[in-house]
Amino acid sequence: MNSVATSMGVLVLHHFGSRKQGMLPVPTGSVAELSNSHHSWSKTETTEQSARLTASMDNGPQASSIGQHVDWWQRRVKFPLITVILTACLWPARAGARSPQTATATLMSANAVRVARPPKLDGTLDDPLWQQAKPIVDFFQKEPTEGKPSTEPSEVRILYTQHEVYFGVYCYDSHPSQIVASELRRDVSQDLDDHFEILIDSRHDRRNAYVFEFNPLGTQLDGLISEEANQQNSFNNLNGADFDPGWDGIWTSDARITKDGWTATIAIPFSTLNFTKSKNVVWGVNFKRFIRRKNEEDLWAAWRRTWGITKVSEAGELHGITEIGSGRLFIVKPYGLAGAERMTGQSWQGLHTGGGDIKYGLRSNLVLNLTANTDFADTEADQQVFNLNPFKISIPEKRPFFLENQGIFDFSTGGTDRLFFSRQIGIDPNTGLEVPINAGGKVTGSLGNFQLGLMDVETRSSGISPSANYAVARLTHPLFGSSYIGGMYIDKRSGDNKLDPYNQSAGLDMRLVLPKNFSLYFWGAGTRSLGLTKNATDAGISWTYFSNLLQWSAIIDKIAPNYNPEVGFVPHVDAKDLLIDPLLTPRPKLRGVRQLQFECFAWRQTNTHDQLQIEQRGGRAGVYFNNGSYITVIPDFLNVQRLNTPFNIYKNISIPPGMYRYDNHHFELGSPQDRPLTFMGYEEFGTYYGGKLNTIFVIGTYRPGPRWSFSTIETWHQFHLPQGHFVVDVASLQTNYSFSRFLTFTSLVQMNTSNNQAASANLRLRYNYRPDSDFYVIYNVGTQFESLNGSNLQQVRDARFAIKFTYSFQPRLGHSGGISPITPDSRTGRIAEVFMAGS
Repeated sequence: MNSVATSMGVLVLHHFGSRKQGMLPVPTGSVAELSNSHHSWSKTETTEQSARLTASMDNGPQASSIGQHVDWWQRRVKFPLITVILTACLWPARAGARSPQTATATLMSANAVRVARPPKLDGTLDDPLWQQAKPIVDFFQKEPTEGKPSTEPSEVRILYTQHEVYFGVYCYDSHPSQIVASELRRDVSQDLDDHFEILIDSRHDRRNAYVFEFNPLGTQLDGLISEEANQQNSFNNLNGADFDPGWDGIWTSDARITKDGWTATIAIPFSTLNFTKSKNVVWGVNFKRFIRRKNEEDLWAAWRRTWGITKVSEAGELHGITEIGSGRLFIVKPYGLAGAERMTGQSWQGLHTGGGDIKYGLRSNLVLNLTANTDFADTEADQQVFNLNPFKISIPEKRPFFLENQGIFDFSTGGTDRLFFSRQIGIDPNTGLEVPINAGGKVTGSLGNFQLGLMDVETRSSGISPSANYAVARLTHPLFGSSYIGGMYIDKRSGDNKLDPYNQSAGLDMRLVLPKNFSLYFWGAGTRSLGLTKNATDAGISWTYFSNLLQWSAIIDKIAPNYNPEVGFVPHVDAKDLLIDPLLTPRPKLRGVRQLQFECFAWRQTNTHDQLQIEQRGGRAGVYFNNGSYITVIPDFLNVQRLNTPFNIYKNISIPPGMYRYDNHHFELGSPQDRPLTFMGYEEFGTYYGGKLNTIFVIGTYRPGPRWSFSTIETWHQFHLPQGHFVVDVASLQTNYSFSRFLTFTSLVQMNTSNNQAASANLRLRYNYRPDSDFYVIYNVGTQFESLNGSNLQQVRDARFAIKFTYSFQPRLGHSGGISPITPDSRTGRIAEVFMAGS
């Protein structure tokens, strides 16, 4: 799935602590999402989120003054933290004090009704078949007022036939002219639109689920929830959704805006859910409605602000499905590609290749993915990066083969560190050039009481990148609630590299989810490679707590000097970390105000010999309004950092090793989120590596209607360093035009003046001519994938023009009741319909 943030164009990393990925980040999602997302530096920020939300740290080499700050814990962190904790504990428990009109958390139940034929799937509920199903009507607010009935009624009706399940949704609205519906592109965030989500836990294991999301135009977004994790803050997630968007399912949707709201019809084949049980079916289900203009989030179950739709164990139950045909998943998807390519300094060369993918349900809860001669020409280009610190950059994964079920392979080792990071496969981490993949296989799902992930990928040599084989195994066993214990093993073998012939990583982890929203996470990992077999471990613990008033995270870990997970992501080694990050989120009764936020942060890192490497501390105060706008201020942020090697900041300018201390200040604001024009911006100023740095950042999106959208980002850095004065301008313009939901054109033009060849462009026309089948025309000049290297190196550029054709089908199985081939749904009956209005 190609998920991309609609408003992002260029990433500008403005951090020193890249291992923790950010300092005092400010959320840019809807206010309805604020209290459930943990805005810490430590846990989950992607590069994209960091780039948009940073509060930077600009300091200088004042080593003589560092000793004055040794007692920072006692003077500036310890007592404020005690005050925060005591205040939270003594604050009235408003979540539990409900009025008679407030819901109580009970197990919700619904029934599906069997029908002889499929209902009419035209986005309306005019077909009399829908009246056979009893509507689900009890929706309660998660935001803004927890547990209160929704301000606008919603109804869901459920039907099924032998091979599909159908959902008819009616979202009533007292002011239908104010419904926000502007996104026609599939797999793109719908946070700026009204939208609806359907959760299906088809295994009924209360831990994992599929999610299907759509807006009033019928536009689709889908994904998975794994181990009841809140994927909104996941390492790779780009679109801000409640789930891991890497999974792409085959389903149909249509929607209509009516005189009293909007309606939608959804059809999901049982084969999409890989569902093979045929009698006495019980599913976990849940539904979520988001009303954009009100920033209101309504759910059928799991409506507590600290839960949300990702709390699969609190979903309701669906009964009534029985005597259905086999829904075993079996999809074959070949592709063909033709075009031309030119690398820097070379002439144009022809491109002609082909390959394919197979997806097969080994069991109802176990899926096999196979890929041959994998191509990623249609993958969205990375946002250009200018890095203000010397550490590695975490670029989110966008390639479909690795995105699907990526949550199963997640093994955190603190902050953004990962034992396994799929961007290390098939992309050179230093140059960003694609490394061809010969073949790969993946098995994901459940086996007995274990959650299982197996992967094997073979790449061929390309340029300076040798051929290699990557084997990955991940296993977790459920404990009580959402707790688990697990392990991971990774083996990399390089066929042509005698200096680095192998690299192995292994680890154990355990998550304990305790009562009262406490959770503990433990990990221990080690690596082995040629000449590096000792002092190669990483061990730590993290503690999180969240409530309606207080969110808290803390991390303690130790990374040995020789720890070297080559297929993982670790910006720092030879490090001992202590991180503490409390966040207060009170909701006073102030006109127009949804929430206040008060956050303080402290991170101290030494090497294993207790020599200070990084120290950061600061505080943030923010006001978040009901309409999605916000104002946030960071009065002062202190950063102390030791540079052990020169840092190439800009072209031929490098910052020498030494101890640096700097302070900076940050002011940020964001506009209401229900308008055609939305924006956010900040200004930062302060000291930086012995000099000064001033940064101005602006991001804006304009959506005049469903067809057109424009997004632009401008980041302007003015440096005054002892090594020289210079300006770096990083900008982008993304233009999207949707002929319909199935034919879209996207252009992304980027500029980075730190690069000798500053401009790059990615143009893509996509025609989704049948479910899961696409025709692409692509032109890319520049770099498609960014380097993970921390230094701002000049990258190899290429130009590529390609035409790609994919065709997805389901082979018939050789028995009655087998799966029929995928057939075009009603929307593809006439080519002319592609050019109709998106409504």
